[in-house]
Amino acid sequence: MKAFYTILLLVFSNVFMTFAWYGHLKLQEMKVSSNWPLYAVILFSWIIALAEYSFQVPTNRIGFQGNGGPFTLMQLKVIQEVITLVVFTIFSTVLFKGESLHWNHLAAFLCLILAVYFVFMK
Repeated sequence: MKAFYTILLLVFSNVFMTFAWYGHLKLQEMKVSSNWPLYAVILFSWIIALAEYSFQVPTNRIGFQGNGGPFTLMQLKVIQEVITLVVFTIFSTVLFKGESLHWNHLAAFLCLILAVYFVFMK
């Protein structure tokens, strides 16, 4: 169950992270934050990032082998990166017009799948 909780919390963490890093661009596109000064955009992103950290830190504690979890530090990082890119891909293709998947993106995802395979190899 720790592996399941780790991956689930990583997904939640990465949803918040993606909105913290790129959500302000969508808000600007929608004319919600186009007049905000940069410090307000940064503060807004930090507030969202606080939620991201609230998921990420417990995730690493639950999932890390040194704390009784199922994953090594390297495995945790690779899983996190793959989840980050999947969440970002969904976010960018659904919320931003003009963003779409191309063959080279799919080739990069294949490389990520191979990275997960290799990091879990004995």
